[in-house]
Parts: sequence; structure tokens; C-alpha cells
Amino acid sequence: MDDWQSWNAEVMRRRRRLRLREGRINKLPVRSLLPNILTTLALCSGLTSIRFAIESKFDLAVAAIMIAGLFDGIDGRVARLLKGTSRFGAELDSLSDFLSFGVAPVVVLYLWTLGDIAGFGWIAVLSHAVCCALRLARFNVALDDPDKPAWTAAFFTGVPSPAGAALVLLPIIASFSLGDTFCRSPYLVAVVAVAVAFLMVSRIPTLSFKRIRIHRDFVLPTLVFVGIATALALSYPWQVLGTVILAYAITIPLGPIAYAKARERAAARLAAEADTPPGTAL
Repeated sequence: MDDWQSWNAEVMRRRRRLRLREGRINKLPVRSLLPNILTTLALCSGLTSIRFAIESKFDLAVAAIMIAGLFDGIDGRVARLLKGTSRFGAELDSLSDFLSFGVAPVVVLYLWTLGDIAGFGWIAVLSHAVCCALRLARFNVALDDPDKPAWTAAFFTGVPSPAGAALVLLPIIASFSLGDTFCRSPYLVAVVAVAVAFLMVSRIPTLSFKRIRIHRDFVLPTLVFVGIATALALSYPWQVLGTVILAYAITIPLGPIAYAKARERAAARLAAEADTPPGTAL
């Protein structure tokens, strides 16, 4: 009888521990939920741009994609700040990026002008969407690479999908300021879409800008510049947005140069640590 009671008590204790463990698993902390909420908002904003494009509200469609880019830019930082990163969040972020930056921008462009050359225009749409999917898949695989040097974190391989969406939308953004002149040419827009698709899947190193540090001597000038830029953006939103996108496009050729210099510095450090001539280090 005593053996039976002790065995039964042990079974009850194990059941209680199991219920407590299941309760902890089923209750996620808020810090894990908030980044996923931001990613979901980015997804909703990107998909809403298609609705605006169907209604011929192309300015709102572009604005919705830019808002999706804003949410996408802060969800990862919020996750790292709150220590709420997860594999689920990474997969959700990739799906959101594909829909918001791989599908929505070219669908907007198709409804805007690419539909005038249905065959070639749809090929441009497919090339951008497919290359964006391939770029995101390659990025996710690279995250699991344990041998990736730390200094490569300052660079992307190819143009990231949010930047690709901004570049492919540059003709329609320019048309808001310059009017429907050459900017709305379906052939020009198709060429831009195919070129951006190539840049996304290319092996060209591009600058990340995630690790930019501002020296304390330049904090006040930076704040003044941000204030002036904000005032300009509120007064001339499309002109400022187009200028920012063009400025990023100019940095693309600088990426391989900066990458080569960073690799040389890393090789020199390895050579110094190994006390070997720099020419023998990789």
C-alpha cells in the first residue's frame, strides 16, 4: 500500500511539472511578440499598396511600401534590443519581405505602366519577384554559416530587398515630381526592374549602414542635419525620397571598393597575429 501511494504521488508530481512546463511554453513573453507585430504590420502595409494601385492611387501605394520598409527596418533592431529574436520571427520576416518588396512594388508598376507592354512587362515583374525570393533564400542560408568572418557583417551580398524595392520604384517616384514624361515609359520601367533584379541576386558587395557610428563631436551637427532633412521631407516628400534613393544607388559601385579594403585590413590583422608577412595571409 505504501509503495502504491508513493508511486501515485510521484506520478502526480510529474504531471504538475509537465503542466507547468506546457504553461511556460504556451505563454510567450511580450518581448518575443512585439517584433513579430511590427513584421506583420510591414506585411499588411505592403499588401495594402496593391489595393491602392488597383484603385489608381499610386502615390498612396508607394507610400504604403515605404511604410513597410520603415517597419522592416526597425523590427529586427527591436528584436535584438528586447532579446526577442526567434527562428519563427526570421521566417516571418522573410515572407513579409518577399510580399512587400518582391511582389507589391512590381505589381504597382504593372498596374501603373508595365501593363502597356503585357508580355515584356510581365517578364519584368516575374524577374524581380523571383530574384527577390532567391536573394532572401540565400540570405537565410548565409545566417547559418558559422565560418563567416565578423567583418563581413558590414556588407550585404547583392542589393537587399527593401533597397531593391526603392530602386525599382524610382521611376514612379520621379514622375510625382517631374510628371508623366519619360518616367512612365514602360520600356524604361521594365529595364529598371530587370536591372534591379540582377543586382539583388548578384554577388556584388553592398554597404550595410547598420554599424555606422557617429563620433560625439558630430552629434549636434547630425541632429541639425536630421531636423533640416525632416523639414524638407515634410515639405517636398517625393523629391527628398527620390534624392535618397539616388544617393543609395551611387553607393552601389563603392561597395566592392570598401569590401576589398576591409578584406585587406582583416588579412593584415590575421598576419600580424600569426607574426607572418601580410602577403602570405588570405
